[in-house]
Amino acid sequence: MSSAALEKTSGTAPNLGMEKRPDGPWKTAWKKFRINPFAVAGLVILAIFVVAAICAKWISPHDPTRIDMMFPNLPAGSKGHPLGTDELGRDILSRLLYSSRISLTVGFAVAIVSVFIGTLVGAFAGYFGGWVDTISMRFVDVMNSIPTLFLNILILAIFGSKMSYMILVLAFTSWMGVARLVRGTYLQLREMQYVEAAKATGVSNLGIIFRHLLRNASAPIIVTATLMVGGAILSESALSYLGLGVQTPDTSWGLMLSNAQEFMLTDPMQAVYPGLCILIVVLAVNFIGDGIRDGLDPRKTTIPQRRLAAWRKKFSKSGI
Repeated sequence: MSSAALEKTSGTAPNLGMEKRPDGPWKTAWKKFRINPFAVAGLVILAIFVVAAICAKWISPHDPTRIDMMFPNLPAGSKGHPLGTDELGRDILSRLLYSSRISLTVGFAVAIVSVFIGTLVGAFAGYFGGWVDTISMRFVDVMNSIPTLFLNILILAIFGSKMSYMILVLAFTSWMGVARLVRGTYLQLREMQYVEAAKATGVSNLGIIFRHLLRNASAPIIVTATLMVGGAILSESALSYLGLGVQTPDTSWGLMLSNAQEFMLTDPMQAVYPGLCILIVVLAVNFIGDGIRDGLDPRKTTIPQRRLAAWRKKFSKSGI
Protein backbone atom coordinates (compact mmCIF):
# COMPACT_ATOMS: atom_id res chain seq x y z
CA MET A 1 0.00 0.00 0.00
CA SER A 2 1.38 3.44 -0.92
CA SER A 3 2.16 6.14 1.65
CA ALA A 4 -0.63 8.35 0.28
CA ALA A 5 -3.13 5.59 0.79
CA LEU A 6 -1.86 5.02 4.31
CA GLU A 7 -2.16 8.71 5.11
CA LYS A 8 -5.67 8.79 3.70
CA THR A 9 -6.66 5.71 5.71
CA SER A 10 -5.09 7.01 8.91
CA GLY A 11 -6.73 10.38 8.40
CA THR A 12 -10.25 9.05 7.93
CA ALA A 13 -10.23 6.30 10.54
CA PRO A 14 -10.24 8.62 13.56
CA ASN A 15 -13.04 10.69 12.04
CA LEU A 16 -15.23 7.62 11.68
CA GLY A 17 -14.63 6.68 15.29
CA MET A 18 -15.29 10.22 16.53
CA GLU A 19 -18.70 10.59 14.89
CA LYS A 20 -21.24 11.84 17.39
CA ARG A 21 -23.91 9.34 18.30
CA PRO A 22 -27.40 10.70 17.61
CA ASP A 23 -29.55 11.51 20.63
CA GLY A 24 -32.16 8.99 21.70
CA PRO A 25 -35.87 9.84 21.80
CA TRP A 26 -35.94 10.57 25.53
CA LYS A 27 -32.88 12.82 25.42
CA THR A 28 -34.38 14.67 22.47
CA ALA A 29 -37.66 15.02 24.35
CA TRP A 30 -35.84 16.46 27.37
CA LYS A 31 -34.07 19.01 25.15
CA LYS A 32 -37.41 20.12 23.75
CA PHE A 33 -38.98 20.16 27.22
CA ARG A 34 -36.35 22.34 28.85
CA ILE A 35 -36.59 25.09 26.21
CA ASN A 36 -40.35 25.33 26.81
CA PRO A 37 -40.68 28.08 29.45
CA PHE A 38 -44.23 27.16 30.44
CA ALA A 39 -43.34 23.49 30.93
CA VAL A 40 -40.25 24.32 32.99
CA ALA A 41 -42.20 26.82 35.10
CA GLY A 42 -44.91 24.22 35.68
CA LEU A 43 -42.33 21.64 36.73
CA VAL A 44 -40.73 24.07 39.19
CA ILE A 45 -44.09 25.06 40.67
CA LEU A 46 -45.21 21.44 41.03
CA ALA A 47 -41.88 20.54 42.64
CA ILE A 48 -42.34 23.36 45.17
CA PHE A 49 -45.80 22.09 46.11
CA VAL A 50 -44.56 18.50 46.39
CA VAL A 51 -41.65 19.52 48.62
CA ALA A 52 -43.98 21.65 50.74
CA ALA A 53 -46.36 18.69 51.13
CA ILE A 54 -43.55 16.33 52.14
CA CYS A 55 -42.05 18.82 54.59
CA ALA A 56 -45.39 20.11 55.94
CA LYS A 57 -44.66 18.65 59.38
CA TRP A 58 -41.52 20.76 59.73
CA ILE A 59 -42.40 24.00 57.92
CA SER A 60 -46.01 24.54 59.09
CA PRO A 61 -46.09 27.15 61.87
CA HIS A 62 -48.91 25.47 63.85
CA ASP A 63 -50.80 22.24 64.26
CA PRO A 64 -53.52 22.35 61.57
CA THR A 65 -56.07 20.71 63.89
CA ARG A 66 -55.44 23.00 66.86
CA ILE A 67 -58.57 25.02 67.71
CA ASP A 68 -58.13 28.41 69.36
CA MET A 69 -61.47 30.16 69.86
CA MET A 70 -59.67 33.16 71.29
CA PHE A 71 -58.42 34.17 67.84
CA PRO A 72 -60.97 33.22 65.16
CA ASN A 73 -61.05 34.81 61.67
CA LEU A 74 -57.76 36.68 62.05
CA PRO A 75 -56.78 38.60 58.90
CA ALA A 76 -53.68 37.82 56.89
CA GLY A 77 -50.47 39.22 58.34
CA SER A 78 -51.48 38.67 61.95
CA LYS A 79 -48.68 37.85 64.37
CA GLY A 80 -47.89 34.13 64.19
CA HIS A 81 -50.48 33.58 61.44
CA PRO A 82 -49.19 34.81 58.04
CA LEU A 83 -52.46 33.95 56.25
CA GLY A 84 -54.75 34.41 59.25
CA THR A 85 -57.05 31.89 60.93
CA ASP A 86 -60.41 30.33 60.11
CA GLU A 87 -63.66 30.41 62.08
CA LEU A 88 -62.27 27.97 64.67
CA GLY A 89 -58.94 29.73 65.10
CA ARG A 90 -57.00 27.17 63.07
CA ASP A 91 -53.97 28.48 61.18
CA ILE A 92 -54.80 28.70 57.45
CA LEU A 93 -51.21 28.33 56.23
CA SER A 94 -50.74 25.13 58.21
CA ARG A 95 -54.00 23.75 56.87
CA LEU A 96 -52.98 24.59 53.29
CA LEU A 97 -49.68 22.76 53.71
CA TYR A 98 -51.31 19.64 55.15
CA SER A 99 -54.12 19.84 52.59
CA SER A 100 -51.56 19.60 49.80
CA ARG A 101 -50.65 16.13 51.07
CA ILE A 102 -54.17 14.83 50.56
CA SER A 103 -54.86 16.58 47.26
CA LEU A 104 -51.54 15.71 45.61
CA THR A 105 -51.61 12.12 46.90
CA VAL A 106 -55.10 11.61 45.49
CA GLY A 107 -54.12 13.24 42.18
CA PHE A 108 -51.01 11.13 41.57
CA ALA A 109 -52.51 7.90 42.94
CA VAL A 110 -55.64 8.19 40.78
CA ALA A 111 -53.52 8.85 37.70
CA ILE A 112 -51.28 5.82 38.38
CA VAL A 113 -54.16 3.41 39.08
CA SER A 114 -56.19 4.68 36.11
CA VAL A 115 -53.27 4.35 33.73
CA PHE A 116 -52.52 0.84 35.04
CA ILE A 117 -56.10 -0.37 34.51
CA GLY A 118 -56.56 1.41 31.20
CA THR A 119 -53.23 0.16 29.85
CA LEU A 120 -54.06 -3.45 30.69
CA VAL A 121 -57.52 -3.31 29.12
CA GLY A 122 -56.39 -1.37 26.04
CA ALA A 123 -53.27 -3.48 25.49
CA PHE A 124 -55.11 -6.82 25.48
CA ALA A 125 -57.98 -5.43 23.40
CA GLY A 126 -55.69 -3.87 20.79
CA TYR A 127 -53.27 -6.77 20.53
CA PHE A 128 -55.65 -9.74 20.45
CA GLY A 129 -58.62 -8.05 18.74
CA GLY A 130 -61.64 -10.20 17.95
CA TRP A 131 -63.96 -11.06 20.81
CA VAL A 132 -61.49 -9.70 23.38
CA ASP A 133 -61.60 -6.30 21.71
CA THR A 134 -65.38 -6.40 21.32
CA ILE A 135 -66.10 -7.27 24.95
CA SER A 136 -63.55 -4.79 26.29
CA MET A 137 -64.76 -1.88 24.20
CA ARG A 138 -68.42 -2.57 24.96
CA PHE A 139 -67.57 -2.48 28.67
CA VAL A 140 -65.78 0.82 28.08
CA ASP A 141 -68.90 2.16 26.33
CA VAL A 142 -71.05 1.13 29.30
CA MET A 143 -68.70 2.85 31.74
CA ASN A 144 -68.68 6.01 29.63
CA SER A 145 -72.48 6.10 29.61
CA ILE A 146 -72.70 6.20 33.42
CA PRO A 147 -72.74 9.71 34.98
CA THR A 148 -69.39 9.79 36.72
CA LEU A 149 -70.20 12.36 39.39
CA PHE A 150 -73.38 10.61 40.52
CA LEU A 151 -71.63 7.24 40.61
CA ASN A 152 -68.83 8.68 42.73
CA ILE A 153 -71.31 10.28 45.11
CA LEU A 154 -73.30 7.04 45.41
CA ILE A 155 -70.28 4.83 46.12
CA LEU A 156 -68.73 7.24 48.62
CA ALA A 157 -72.07 7.70 50.38
CA ILE A 158 -72.40 3.92 50.80
CA PHE A 159 -68.83 2.89 51.63
CA GLY A 160 -67.56 6.03 53.37
CA SER A 161 -65.17 8.87 52.58
CA LYS A 162 -61.79 7.36 53.38
CA MET A 163 -58.99 8.52 51.10
CA SER A 164 -58.33 4.97 49.85
CA TYR A 165 -61.98 4.62 48.82
CA MET A 166 -61.85 7.96 47.03
CA ILE A 167 -58.74 6.97 45.08
CA LEU A 168 -60.31 3.67 43.98
CA VAL A 169 -63.62 5.32 43.06
CA LEU A 170 -62.01 8.08 41.00
CA ALA A 171 -59.67 5.61 39.30
CA PHE A 172 -62.55 3.24 38.53
CA THR A 173 -64.36 6.02 36.67
CA SER A 174 -61.29 7.52 34.90
CA TRP A 175 -59.49 4.68 33.09
CA MET A 176 -61.70 4.46 29.97
CA GLY A 177 -59.94 7.19 28.01
CA VAL A 178 -56.57 5.55 28.64
CA ALA A 179 -57.94 2.20 27.46
CA ARG A 180 -59.15 3.67 24.16
CA LEU A 181 -55.85 5.47 23.59
CA VAL A 182 -53.75 2.37 24.28
CA ARG A 183 -56.02 0.18 22.16
CA GLY A 184 -55.65 2.48 19.16
CA THR A 185 -51.88 2.58 19.58
CA TYR A 186 -51.62 -1.21 19.86
CA LEU A 187 -53.79 -1.69 16.77
CA GLN A 188 -51.15 0.21 14.80
CA LEU A 189 -48.07 -1.27 16.45
CA ARG A 190 -49.11 -4.92 16.21
CA GLU A 191 -48.79 -4.73 12.41
CA MET A 192 -45.14 -3.69 12.56
CA GLN A 193 -42.44 -6.01 11.23
CA TYR A 194 -40.62 -6.30 14.55
CA VAL A 195 -43.76 -7.87 16.04
CA GLU A 196 -43.72 -10.53 13.32
CA ALA A 197 -40.04 -11.08 13.97
CA ALA A 198 -40.66 -11.48 17.70
CA LYS A 199 -43.39 -14.04 17.03
CA ALA A 200 -41.09 -15.94 14.67
CA THR A 201 -38.38 -16.15 17.32
CA GLY A 202 -40.80 -17.64 19.84
CA VAL A 203 -41.54 -14.62 22.05
CA SER A 204 -44.80 -15.11 23.97
CA ASN A 205 -47.80 -12.84 23.55
CA LEU A 206 -47.26 -11.33 27.01
CA GLY A 207 -43.64 -10.67 26.15
CA ILE A 208 -44.62 -8.87 22.97
CA ILE A 209 -47.33 -6.85 24.76
CA PHE A 210 -45.26 -5.69 27.71
CA ARG A 211 -41.68 -5.77 26.42
CA HIS A 212 -41.96 -4.64 22.81
CA LEU A 213 -45.26 -2.85 22.25
CA LEU A 214 -45.60 -1.13 25.63
CA ARG A 215 -42.19 0.46 25.24
CA ASN A 216 -43.20 2.00 21.92
CA ALA A 217 -46.63 3.07 23.24
CA SER A 218 -45.25 4.71 26.37
CA ALA A 219 -45.15 8.28 25.00
CA PRO A 220 -48.93 8.91 24.72
CA ILE A 221 -49.49 7.00 27.97
CA ILE A 222 -47.10 9.27 29.87
CA VAL A 223 -48.72 12.40 28.45
CA THR A 224 -52.20 11.16 29.37
CA ALA A 225 -51.08 10.21 32.89
CA THR A 226 -49.63 13.68 33.44
CA LEU A 227 -52.83 15.42 32.36
CA MET A 228 -54.94 13.08 34.50
CA VAL A 229 -53.27 14.34 37.68
CA GLY A 230 -54.93 17.73 37.31
CA GLY A 231 -58.32 16.18 36.58
CA ALA A 232 -58.05 13.95 39.65
CA ILE A 233 -57.22 16.92 41.87
CA LEU A 234 -60.26 18.78 40.55
CA SER A 235 -62.50 15.72 41.10
CA GLU A 236 -61.25 15.29 44.66
CA SER A 237 -61.82 18.97 45.36
CA ALA A 238 -65.37 18.77 43.99
CA LEU A 239 -66.23 15.71 46.12
CA SER A 240 -64.67 17.28 49.22
CA TYR A 241 -66.61 20.49 48.52
CA LEU A 242 -69.81 18.42 48.50
CA GLY A 243 -68.86 16.87 51.85
CA LEU A 244 -68.04 13.43 50.42
CA GLY A 245 -64.26 13.72 50.45
CA VAL A 246 -61.89 13.58 53.37
CA GLN A 247 -63.41 14.47 56.72
CA THR A 248 -62.05 16.37 59.69
CA PRO A 249 -59.57 16.23 61.37
CA ASP A 250 -57.98 15.56 57.95
CA THR A 251 -58.22 18.36 55.45
CA SER A 252 -57.89 19.03 51.73
CA TRP A 253 -58.20 22.07 49.52
CA GLY A 254 -61.73 21.10 48.54
CA LEU A 255 -62.77 20.70 52.17
CA MET A 256 -61.30 24.10 52.98
CA LEU A 257 -63.39 25.59 50.17
CA SER A 258 -66.48 23.88 51.54
CA ASN A 259 -65.88 25.28 55.03
CA ALA A 260 -65.18 28.77 53.67
CA GLN A 261 -68.42 29.15 51.71
CA GLU A 262 -70.24 30.38 54.84
CA PHE A 263 -67.80 33.28 55.18
CA MET A 264 -67.63 34.48 51.57
CA LEU A 265 -69.05 37.90 52.48
CA THR A 266 -67.16 38.44 55.74
CA ASP A 267 -63.82 36.75 55.01
CA PRO A 268 -63.51 35.76 51.33
CA MET A 269 -59.78 35.08 51.62
CA GLN A 270 -60.53 31.75 53.33
CA ALA A 271 -61.82 30.54 49.97
CA VAL A 272 -59.26 32.38 47.84
CA TYR A 273 -56.23 30.60 49.31
CA PRO A 274 -57.28 26.96 48.63
CA GLY A 275 -58.84 27.99 45.32
CA LEU A 276 -55.55 29.54 44.22
CA CYS A 277 -53.65 26.41 45.25
CA ILE A 278 -55.95 24.24 43.13
CA LEU A 279 -55.70 26.65 40.19
CA ILE A 280 -51.91 26.91 40.30
CA VAL A 281 -51.26 23.17 40.69
CA VAL A 282 -53.71 22.12 37.95
CA LEU A 283 -52.31 24.78 35.62
CA ALA A 284 -48.75 23.65 36.34
CA VAL A 285 -49.63 20.01 35.68
CA ASN A 286 -51.30 20.93 32.38
CA PHE A 287 -48.21 22.92 31.33
CA ILE A 288 -46.03 19.91 32.13
CA GLY A 289 -48.31 17.63 30.13
CA ASP A 290 -48.21 19.99 27.14
CA GLY A 291 -44.43 20.17 27.39
CA ILE A 292 -44.06 16.39 27.47
CA ARG A 293 -46.43 16.04 24.53
CA ASP A 294 -44.46 18.56 22.47
CA GLY A 295 -41.17 16.95 23.51
CA LEU A 296 -42.25 13.49 22.40
CA ASP A 297 -43.65 14.79 19.10
CA PRO A 298 -40.97 14.21 16.41
CA ARG A 299 -42.50 16.97 14.26
CA LYS A 300 -41.62 19.61 16.84
CA THR A 301 -38.23 21.27 16.40
CA THR A 302 -35.83 22.16 19.21
CA ILE A 303 -34.93 25.47 17.53
CA PRO A 304 -36.86 28.46 18.99
CA GLN A 305 -39.40 30.01 16.65
CA ARG A 306 -37.83 33.47 16.86
CA ARG A 307 -34.47 32.09 15.72
CA LEU A 308 -36.13 30.23 12.85
CA ALA A 309 -37.90 33.45 11.80
CA ALA A 310 -34.60 35.36 11.90
CA TRP A 311 -32.88 32.70 9.79
CA ARG A 312 -35.69 32.73 7.23
CA LYS A 313 -35.53 36.51 6.97
CA LYS A 314 -31.73 36.47 6.59
CA PHE A 315 -31.25 33.59 4.17
CA SER A 316 -34.53 33.40 2.26
CA LYS A 317 -34.11 34.41 -1.37
CA SER A 318 -37.61 35.84 -1.51
CA GLY A 319 -36.99 37.98 1.56
CA ILE A 320 -40.12 36.69 3.30
